[in-house]
Amino acid sequence: MTGIIIFALVALFLGLRLYSVLGKRTGHEQTFGKPESTPLPPLSGVKNAEDQLERARQTDQSVPSYEPHADMGLRAIAAADRSFSPDGFVEGASQAYRMILEAYWKGDMSSVSDFVADDVKEAFSDAITAREEAGEVLDNRLIAIERAVISSAMVEDGMARVTVRFDADIAAVTRNKDGAVIAGSLSDAVPTHDAWTFSRALRTTDPNWILTDTDEAS
Repeated sequence: MTGIIIFALVALFLGLRLYSVLGKRTGHEQTFGKPESTPLPPLSGVKNAEDQLERARQTDQSVPSYEPHADMGLRAIAAADRSFSPDGFVEGASQAYRMILEAYWKGDMSSVSDFVADDVKEAFSDAITAREEAGEVLDNRLIAIERAVISSAMVEDGMARVTVRFDADIAAVTRNKDGAVIAGSLSDAVPTHDAWTFSRALRTTDPNWILTDTDEAS
């Protein structure tokens, strides 16, 4: 199970992965639409009718939410968790994708730290520290998620793991301590292809899924 979106390298292996996936996709930073104390929305559950109608207006409903080879794993998860739905999961994962990236770009993971596994959070934090020591600031913006689809799913030892592939456009800019642009462009968005893995113990009553891995999608 594996997961996107960084400039400097750290010695930690997962840090290296995060740098390669996250660092080279910097872009205009976008502020959160919610207070930092607001938790990430559960990746399972049913959206209300108004949200469903809005999503129907904005999304091509003919686009599948998962790839065919993920079907067996999704069936196993749904059998253990009746509230689970691929469509709802992809929608929640897309929100998490945006919020975690924005927190990383901002340089403060506190608002999403409860929804990121310790080793992934450490790698993000190491990258933020390296960036600060270099006197660099990311001025990033997630322009659009062009496609989000479940690429794999499985249940193992009571743990559900779902990987979502994100194809997104990100405006990427790095500034120095004086605010001058040293990398990236204010006008061009960079196509990105990332895979994030979310995990959840099926026996827990906590409906939230945790980001346990990030990777660059092939």
